[in-house]
Amino acid sequence: MGHGWQSRAERPVMEDNLQYHIRCKKGDVNRYVLLPGDPERVDVIAKEWDEGHFVANNREHRTWSGALDGVPITACSTGMGGPSTSIALEELAALGADTFIRVGSCGALQEEVNCGDLIICSGAMRQDGTSPEYVDLSYPAASHYAVTAALIEACERLEVPYHVGVSCTTASFYCGQARPGLGGYAQSASGHKIEDLNRAGVMDFEMEAATILTLSGLYGLRAGAVFAVVAHRLKDSFEYTGIDNSVRAANEAVKILASWDRARDARGKRYWYPGLLMIK
Repeated sequence: MGHGWQSRAERPVMEDNLQYHIRCKKGDVNRYVLLPGDPERVDVIAKEWDEGHFVANNREHRTWSGALDGVPITACSTGMGGPSTSIALEELAALGADTFIRVGSCGALQEEVNCGDLIICSGAMRQDGTSPEYVDLSYPAASHYAVTAALIEACERLEVPYHVGVSCTTASFYCGQARPGLGGYAQSASGHKIEDLNRAGVMDFEMEAATILTLSGLYGLRAGAVFAVVAHRLKDSFEYTGIDNSVRAANEAVKILASWDRARDARGKRYWYPGLLMIK
């Protein structure tokens, strides 16, 4: 029997130095990365680019890279939940990616939000089950200010309805989001969860943002998130819509971020700030 490829168990790679889970190598991934959960949404995202090519497909991780208005861009699916999301971010960052936008869906918790609207995540409650493996729960899952601003600018340009606020990232779609489990199973603690989060001004339930935001903060990366509202938990309604607008907004935000990054770099600044756009 022949010998297979060998690497270190601590940080495994495949033959040709492919990252173990996403099966990408140096040069396959660009600095700006969109992170949908659904592998099929990667193809939808890439269709908006001026050019793109398939890179890899392994397990829940499907990757395309290309260019949008001359900006190198990548999309990689994370699958659902914190564990697979953390794997994708770890391996993408190891290949040089430094700016991430989660492109997902969510269930709204505020009355003024409608199905089909977008929610831009300013930060997240860390009920994801994964980020506590990295750092104490008192560490915030905060979106990067420039990514959040770029998503707001994108939604304004596209004239799509949007809201900005804190999300609740959970490790469970059913009981973790106060839905009954099989046969109506529930714990008493979940009985007032929706009411309590609504009172606190939390915008939505979703399953990946806290992982992305926490790890990005720890590693000195930039991240944000935009969600299409497909469910409304107060109104008990579900409508699978708005996904196209979340994709458009995320792609537009990358173009905006790239222009801001160029302005910052041209002036030798470490941080982007709005006044840079006024300097001649």
